[in-house]
Amino acid sequence: MGNVGQGLTLAALLTGLMTGCAAEEADPDAASGESGASATTTAKVAQRGGSIGASGSACELPVTFDIAEFWKAEAVDAEGTSTATGDLADLADAFLRQGPVTMACEVDAKPAGKIGFLRVWTGEPGDTDARAVLEDFVAAEQGASGARYSTVKAGDITGTEVAYVTTSELLEETKKEHALAVTTSEGPVVLHLGGMDTAEHEAMLPAYELAKSTLHTTTG
Repeated sequence: MGNVGQGLTLAALLTGLMTGCAAEEADPDAASGESGASATTTAKVAQRGGSIGASGSACELPVTFDIAEFWKAEAVDAEGTSTATGDLADLADAFLRQGPVTMACEVDAKPAGKIGFLRVWTGEPGDTDARAVLEDFVAAEQGASGARYSTVKAGDITGTEVAYVTTSELLEETKKEHALAVTTSEGPVVLHLGGMDTAEHEAMLPAYELAKSTLHTTTG
């Protein structure tokens, strides 16, 4: 399964799928005792560790942004040849594609002592706006509910942000998620912050805020 993507292992794939199992309705406040919007706006910005997105960086993308200190970025080749077949191939496809976008990069928090990823998803050029892209992205995630959308200024880009929760019946656990969508001439880009649980998610919010505040397009 090592050919599914650079830095993407079968264990990581299956872990991601397990934490997104079928769900019941929930509210973002239930995950942390506060609204997703207030948690995002009050989060501190992490110490900068580098930048990705530009040509020659770990992940070449339609946008550039700073990543937090010690976090490690790796490109994901979702179109690469895989040895997986049958149901396993279907699982891989489900993990690498969500709604209108495909995983292009994941930034691992493990080197910084946290458990989770800031993942970047990209889509094909078109006329769909950032809000619609993000709504489709959330709708395609199993167990997602309580979505709260807002228009945000992300670096030099105006985009749409969402705070929501996912509930896993298998793990009997609800956790908070954040995502941000922008459109570029090369297509939409979604930045998604998950985490093992809500506590890990909130600990990683400064890294998400850093990415959001430094986001720029690499295309005209």
